Parts: sequence; structure tokens; C-alpha cells
Amino acid sequence: MKTTLRYTTMTTLVVALFFYTSCKKDIISHNDLYPALSPVNLDLNADTWKPVLIADPSVFTVAAPDAITSPAYVADLNEIKGYQRSLTSDQKAIIKYWSAGAVLRWNEILRELVAKHNLAPYQNPDGSYPAPSSTNPFAYPQFPFSNPPYASRAYAYVSAAQYDALIAAYHFKKLYNRTAPYKNDAAIQALIPKSDLPSYPSEDAVVSGAAVEMMKLLFPTEIDYIEQKAAEQKTYRIMAGGNVRGELDAGELLGKQVADVFTARARTDRAGKAIGTAAYWALLQTQTAAKGEKYWISLESPARPPQLPLFGKVMPFLFDTLTVVALRPGPPHSTGSAEFKKDNDEVLYYCQHATRANQEQVAFWADGVGTYTPPGHWNAIAADEFVKQNYSEVRWARNFALLNMAEMDAAIVCWDTKYFYFNPRPTQINPDIKTLTGIPNFPSYSSGHSNFSSAAATVLTYLLPDRGTRFTDLADQAALSRLYGAIHTRQDIEVGKATGKAVGQYAVQRGQVDGAGN
Repeated sequence: MKTTLRYTTMTTLVVALFFYTSCKKDIISHNDLYPALSPVNLDLNADTWKPVLIADPSVFTVAAPDAITSPAYVADLNEIKGYQRSLTSDQKAIIKYWSAGAVLRWNEILRELVAKHNLAPYQNPDGSYPAPSSTNPFAYPQFPFSNPPYASRAYAYVSAAQYDALIAAYHFKKLYNRTAPYKNDAAIQALIPKSDLPSYPSEDAVVSGAAVEMMKLLFPTEIDYIEQKAAEQKTYRIMAGGNVRGELDAGELLGKQVADVFTARARTDRAGKAIGTAAYWALLQTQTAAKGEKYWISLESPARPPQLPLFGKVMPFLFDTLTVVALRPGPPHSTGSAEFKKDNDEVLYYCQHATRANQEQVAFWADGVGTYTPPGHWNAIAADEFVKQNYSEVRWARNFALLNMAEMDAAIVCWDTKYFYFNPRPTQINPDIKTLTGIPNFPSYSSGHSNFSSAAATVLTYLLPDRGTRFTDLADQAALSRLYGAIHTRQDIEVGKATGKAVGQYAVQRGQVDGAGN
């Protein structure tokens, strides 16, 4: 089977940069190649779309704007003129960068933070391992360790909060119906594509207001950097003539109010207890052995505690916790069965017959420590595709929300499965099996890559049906890379693909009735 690994030039560039950063451990540069956002459809009915958490946008506080003849508004217009009189090359570069779209750029920033913090802590001198603490985030190891489940949750909360914030913004835009500064003063240049969308409150500021509050909760050691980016974005809108300061302040305040709804949920969604306890880790071994099965053990030296064994108990977005159990697949082959041996023999074969093409595929989809994780990889793929569509900001947000709620819920279902069966990895069963990349520190069945990729492909195929089988082809490549890399058996992969697709269908069903169309 011929596979195409270089999805697009931009995706390959992003992946290469992240492999580079996995050694540097710094925040990488953004992709400056994207064009300015110029929506083909303003989605003026977005205030009627179905939000994720908020019930009624009118419960939020957005004061009426100043009249365009008022001294306050005139002063705001003069601030734009002051900038535009003598823009520097650096300021023009900032305008070019942010003009690609607020949702896109904040998604990139989030991916960068995930990559920077996707580093497992070193062991203590006594062989135990420290755990990051949200109550003391600057202590070693810094909070968070943004492993794949944590990352999927971060992407989901930020995307969903931005989407709901924009729905609320559209309500107030229609209510106040103020036109953009460049329509109210001929001396102001529009240094970004012009728009007929009402200007108050600013959609860019709503996006950043929601993103900043969520990301401060998720990455508390990065607050200074996050706020710097928000200030840069606000200044960009003023310099570009897109908004006056009053519109930005109103949008930021609205975004923060919506984010409060999501942060309240995040604080009670059980993610804070996902690490479990030593007693619980031991119980998993006892329960698996009682079934007559070999149980998973960490192959790190010294043995590392399992990664987030209670993440399967986290509250999903697309369905309830009973559905998580209902979506749990049947058991893997018994560890003493001929089928189990056959599956692991196949892994050994690929380990001992690694072709150049297979090695490239393993490397492309590795998404290990120091990267933005498999969900982030699919966010990068989606971003490259969404750019081609010239979506409005609210449709960008809605589509990322569908994608990332599916990724988070796929992680929940996958982790529930992993720790319910506590199945050993091929490298544990046969010491002759050597992976082409690292050995993840959690049970084998079913494959996380397969769950994430199949869920993402299902959502993206719904959103972009004209792409045909492109996304499912990519998902198949991502899944098979784990077999070629000697990380998973074929059963792990096939079952993971099935459950990922089932989760993705819940996002598709939501999209079909959310009022946004396709």
C-alpha cells in the first residue's frame, strides 16, 4: 500500500519544528505563511447556533457602546490614527501574523504550550517519581505534564469556550449593530480585509478573552506569556483599524465571562483525580491477575506509575459517563491464547523487518514527548484544511470545538478501556521486540493513536466531505504506524479505530443539529 506522509508543506514544516523543539524545550515560532482571514460567509445567524455550555447569551454583561459621535469614541479613533501614522516593520509583521485569524492563532499557541510541557518528570533519588501539582505549579515538576489525555482535554476546553463566547458575541453584535472604525472615519485605513460584521463587541477580543482564562487555568506557569500574546493581539486590532479599544475591552470581558462557565466545569470534571493512588495502581494488577491474565507493568527503570489511570472517569462533553462504559469494547485476546501470540509474533516481524517507508511513517506519526501529542497533530492537519475554506471566526471555533470534544472524549473512552483490561504491551511479552520509538507508560489495549485518529478523521470527513477518504487514509496511516513501530498489536489498532469512529459519530450528530449547517 502506497502512503503519502507529507500531508501538506505547512503540516510537514510544523511537525519538523516540533521535533526540533523536543530537544530545545522552548516555545516555537508560529506559522507566518497563512493568508489574512477573509470569510466567504459571515455566518450572521451564529447567535442561533447551539452552544456547548451556555444557555442564554443575554445573561452576560456587555454594556451599550459609546455613540460614534462621543468624545470617548473619537479618542479611540485617534488612537488608531496615531498608530497608522508611523507603523514600524515589526508592527506590520504583527498585523500580518494575527490577521490569519484569532481562533487559528490561539490554537497554535495552545499547541506550542502543550509541546513545551509534554515532558515526563525525572525520578527522585529514591526511585520514586514526583507528580506535578496544580496548587504549586512552579515546583518541580512544573504543572502540567501535558501528556495526550491532558492535552486532549486542554484543546477541548479552549475550543468549546471560544465557540460559546463567539455565539454570545454575535447576540450582542446584532443588539448594538455598530459598524467598524474604517466605516465611521475615512481617515482610518483597513489594513485587514473589510467586513460587514458588526464591530461591537470585537470577535477577536472575545476569542482571546475566553482563551486566556482557560489557558491560565491549564498552564498556570505560562500566564505572563499568554497575557503578552493577548496584549499583542489587542494592539494588532487597533493598528489594523479593525476595532477601537472600547470594542476590544467589551469583547475581552465577554470572553472572560463565558470562560468562567467552562472553568467551573473544568474544576469539577474529575481530571484532578486522574492520577490515582499507589493503592489503586496495585489493585489494577490484582484484579487482572485474578482473571488469569498477565497485567501491564511499566518498562521504565525504575518503574514509573501508570499515566492517568482514572482519566476514564473524567466527564465527557459529547455524552454521559454511562455511555463511556457502553462504548468500552470487548476484551482483548487472552494473554495465554494462540491469537494473542499470533498478534505479538506479527509485531516481532515488523520490528525485525523495518523498511525505510515504515520507519518514516513511524517517525511522522510518533507525536511523543516534546510534541503537541496526537490530538495536536490532528489540530494542525485541521488548521491547514480550514484555512483553505475561508471560514468565519465563529465557524472556525465551532469546527475546532467539534474536533476537540471528540478528541477528549476519545481519550476518555480509550483510557477507560486501557485500565479496565490493563493489557500488557508487546515489548513486555517478548523482550526481542524493540520499538522504533519510545514505549508509552500505560497499557496496550486499545491504541490511543487509533482512537484519536479515527475520531478526528470522522469529524473532519463530516466537516469537509469533498476531501473524500483523505482523512480516513491518514487515520489508517497513523494507526498502522503503531504496529510498524512495534508499539501495538493489530487488535489494539483495529479496536481503537472502531471506538474512535464511534466517538467521532457523536460529534457528527451534534454538528448535524447545532444549526450551523456544514
